[in-house]
Amino acid sequence: MNQTLKFSFRNLFLSCVCLLLFACGGNPEIISPDGRTRLSFVTGADGCMAYTVERDGKPLILPSALGLVVQERNLAGGFSVREIVKRSVDETWTQPWGENKILRDCHNEMTAVLKNDDGVLLTLRFRAFDDGVAFRYEWEVPDLDSLTVTDELTEFRFAEDGVSWSIPGNFNTYELLYRELPVSAVENANTPFTFRVDGTYGSIHEAALYDFPEMNLYRTDSLAFKAELAPLPDGIKARIPSKFMTAWRTIQVGDKAVDLINSSLILNLNEPSKIADTLWIKPQKYIGVWWDMITGKGSWAYTDELTSVKLGETDYSKTKPNGKHSANTANVKRYIDFAAANGFDAVLVEGWNEGWEDWFGNSKDYVFDFVTPYPDFDVKEVHRYAASKGIKMMMHHETSASVRNYERHMDKAYQFMVDNGYNSVKSGYVGNIIPRGEHHYGQWMNNHYLYAVTKAADYKIMVNAHEATRPTGICRTYPNLIGNESARGTEYESFGGNKVYHTTILPFTRLVGGPMDYTPGIFETHCNKMNPANNSQVRSTIARQLALYVTMYSPLQMAADIPENYERFMDAFQFIKDVAIDWDETNYLEAEPGEYITIARKAKGTGDWYVGCTAGENGHTSKLVFDFLTPGKQYIATVYADAKDADWKENPQAYTIKKGILTNKSKLNLRAANGGGYAISIKEVKDKAEVKGLKKF
Repeated sequence: MNQTLKFSFRNLFLSCVCLLLFACGGNPEIISPDGRTRLSFVTGADGCMAYTVERDGKPLILPSALGLVVQERNLAGGFSVREIVKRSVDETWTQPWGENKILRDCHNEMTAVLKNDDGVLLTLRFRAFDDGVAFRYEWEVPDLDSLTVTDELTEFRFAEDGVSWSIPGNFNTYELLYRELPVSAVENANTPFTFRVDGTYGSIHEAALYDFPEMNLYRTDSLAFKAELAPLPDGIKARIPSKFMTAWRTIQVGDKAVDLINSSLILNLNEPSKIADTLWIKPQKYIGVWWDMITGKGSWAYTDELTSVKLGETDYSKTKPNGKHSANTANVKRYIDFAAANGFDAVLVEGWNEGWEDWFGNSKDYVFDFVTPYPDFDVKEVHRYAASKGIKMMMHHETSASVRNYERHMDKAYQFMVDNGYNSVKSGYVGNIIPRGEHHYGQWMNNHYLYAVTKAADYKIMVNAHEATRPTGICRTYPNLIGNESARGTEYESFGGNKVYHTTILPFTRLVGGPMDYTPGIFETHCNKMNPANNSQVRSTIARQLALYVTMYSPLQMAADIPENYERFMDAFQFIKDVAIDWDETNYLEAEPGEYITIARKAKGTGDWYVGCTAGENGHTSKLVFDFLTPGKQYIATVYADAKDADWKENPQAYTIKKGILTNKSKLNLRAANGGGYAISIKEVKDKAEVKGLKKF
């Protein structure tokens, strides 16, 4: 489609939307089960389509355009409604892992069936939940095998200005700093795009993203945003079958910020698990040699003598080891010993395989083979030793974004894992994608990420994907996708630092879509203690590092620091040893994006609870009420809190530990410092002798 025709469609929609501002009465609508949120669907005289959203009788989203632009047919207008079908759903389902074991899916659905003069059949499926609304396009185009998508017309027109939290729109990285801006000041943004407008908290995102590019938001006027899709190398947005359905476009809503992280809307919009037997999929607490290398103390590469590597020809036995290669057998055994002594499940080893000397920045196709270890890493011996200690090894597959190379080696790499006792893999996609011109979050790459996950399931392997598309809830359908990064994680604390407020915004933005492998647990916050040349400082107190195991949800939780640093603070390290990683129930106690967040979680299959609070630069005082505990029972609480003089910059290692008795009637005031926090383990009393000598809080 030429640009003139494309823009004429755009102008048609803008004109149509303006007319619809005066003609929304009597249109098909759907209302949330609690009666508070209303989504209306409207069509204009020219057959263009739009929707509106109201909350408590007040407009939240004004008439906003719907539709796609493709080269072959008119999918943007000329539609008339043929049928409206409504139904209600109220059911529960059980997660193999998650923040809550049992989730409720309660929504009302409206299906609008439309047809236009080109014979295009469009089903617009709308759903209204108590925690938001969603819609998707389901197309059937006759006499064609495929369609060429050049644009998506979906809009989000806010009724009023407000405040927002987001990162800039980008189709290749999410590792950007979050900003707090008026909605009207945002030029473009990735999703989740979180906002507070007229007392309503909300977040725009997408769910069940398959065979389609990710959606960014680009501002078209002061309070209006349009979907912008990640392009393919030729500028086309997607090539799809003529019978196709898109990802869900979602708008979550709530009265309080905690309502957004309490929402299960994204998961509920995904299909049930396609993996029948999920018993092999298990959350893991792990350690690894990663922080040693991230700080620059150690290295991924075996030697400093090579500037170019040719796999299968380069003879590493003729090179001089650099003496700082972290992934060597002796060092890894030390980590295995520490993991076994402290109740961990696994050890991650990065930099174990040949090729790291020229892996980055060279746009190299044949960069790794994922099976050939360096001379100082004995795969068989590490496997034997780990197994003898009851520890699993976690594989690392950095692809250097050479995706063709990874796919050609994938079966062999996964089989190598099975043969050597690895049941999970951390994959990475650092750099520019090969094939060249592809974006990290375009259609082709999204199909690759799914291929890697489904292929891994064939080998009963769990996947923790870094640099991949941010989650859209597909972990419900493929629960072996057990982790994602898709944001600035702890590694950036070694690259100059994250903002103090960073981990108080992530739960309301990035984690709306799904869990994040944030890799917390840094106790030595001055990186020059690891590497004198690295003057970065982790912007956190030790107490906040503990709290992150509760506030930053992930079924994979890493204790990211090195064993020597933990051994200096074993009393604080006890919380990391104790804290659960899989949950029966989660209570979101208090939160404000950018300021603080406090969460309580009940460990799966037990009566034990864990509480975490992280705070931004202003600190925070919590007035905790423990009414979520079971009436009539006593609990032993261990409180790990910032000391009075704690401060992330000046005194990050100042903390206190206190023990006492809690009941569901207990109340407790706790202060989190600047960049600080607190963590509480709450263990159900099984024997009265356990509380001897303890006082009530």
